[in-house]
Amino acid sequence: MVWAMGAKPTLTIPQLGAVVAGNALEFYDFLTFSFFAVQIGKAFFPVADDTIRLLAALATFGVGFATRPLGGLLIGPLADRLGRKPAMLFCFALMGASIAGLALTPSYARIGMAAPILAVLFRLLQGLALGGEVGPTTAFLLEAAPVEKRGLYVSLQHATQQVATLLSGLVGLTLANLLPDAALTDWGWRVAMMIGVAVVPFALVIRRRLPETLHVETAQPSTPLRGPLLRLALLGIAMIAGNTIATYTMNYMGIYAAHTLGLPPSQSFAANVTTGLCAATGCVIAGRLSDRVGRKPVMIGGTLALLLVGLPCFIVLTHWPTLPTLVLCSALMGFCLGLESPAILAALSESVPPQVRAGTLGIVYAVAVASFGGTAQFMVTWLIKLTGSPLAPAVYMSGALLVSLAGMALMRESAPIKAG
Repeated sequence: MVWAMGAKPTLTIPQLGAVVAGNALEFYDFLTFSFFAVQIGKAFFPVADDTIRLLAALATFGVGFATRPLGGLLIGPLADRLGRKPAMLFCFALMGASIAGLALTPSYARIGMAAPILAVLFRLLQGLALGGEVGPTTAFLLEAAPVEKRGLYVSLQHATQQVATLLSGLVGLTLANLLPDAALTDWGWRVAMMIGVAVVPFALVIRRRLPETLHVETAQPSTPLRGPLLRLALLGIAMIAGNTIATYTMNYMGIYAAHTLGLPPSQSFAANVTTGLCAATGCVIAGRLSDRVGRKPVMIGGTLALLLVGLPCFIVLTHWPTLPTLVLCSALMGFCLGLESPAILAALSESVPPQVRAGTLGIVYAVAVASFGGTAQFMVTWLIKLTGSPLAPAVYMSGALLVSLAGMALMRESAPIKAG
């Protein structure tokens, strides 16, 4: 289905839902690995030291980010030539295959070294799919949106990632309460992943019914490039670097609660649920607000808010490591994270012409996330072990947010209401 040349009818709710539901599903499984890193480490890495085993699992999680730039480099430009829809369909099918493969990989106790090798292989495929997904999906959302609602539509990209955090946390919380630790390590985390696999065929059918936005967008008057492309890419990497480190530090809260604070899994997963709910709410509010006041005020304000509350929240958690403080701190930091995220992606999307939008977005986003997001959880775990300080994640996140703020300050305003 292709819209008539130059026409842009309102996207229906089922069509919009197909895009954001697919994004949520892909991030659901990607985040599930992170949330169950302790259990997956026990399944694939027979190391006596708990911290070393967790680091090995997080390194396997991080290796999936290595192929993200490749996915952005290969699939993003294809979406600029062939269309957004075929690129999204391919990425979704690849993600479904890698989810199933990882969930069904036997443990080290059963097949030896083949187990971690297969786990790494499927993580690489997942990274390739996600690297290729972001550019076409974000371009689709921007191009399908009415001009006055671009920020709101693009905010759904981040909002559904946070909904995935919420859903994965709920699944983890349920399994942690229903299953003993041995069952959670043996097959509980596999169940969580297979929940994602179950909806893949249905989501593929829905995505096949999406309209194509590339030809409509290129039929409109071309948006001038706001600044040299290389400069824009570097600013984008700087902004996304701080955001992705903050995102994966927040996604680490469940592991942090269990491994560092000593809370049981049934309580530690509450951090993921709270973060997902509050961050998703913040994303939608920020997206709509950025349509009214501009992208820069929203992303700078959200980043400053997270910078101000991050370290105090971790200090409170280390002094009072209880479920109420975990929920409260996760809610506060999650909401601030949601406020900063959508405007970054909207500003980058609007600043790039449609003919190179999916490829540029995909590559910039993938490079930033691969370089900084993929290493974030490994780094904070290593820093805690190196320094012996449970405040290390907050310090690392704060430094990254300062870099992000510098990029935002140099970025030109792109919102139609503000841009000249």
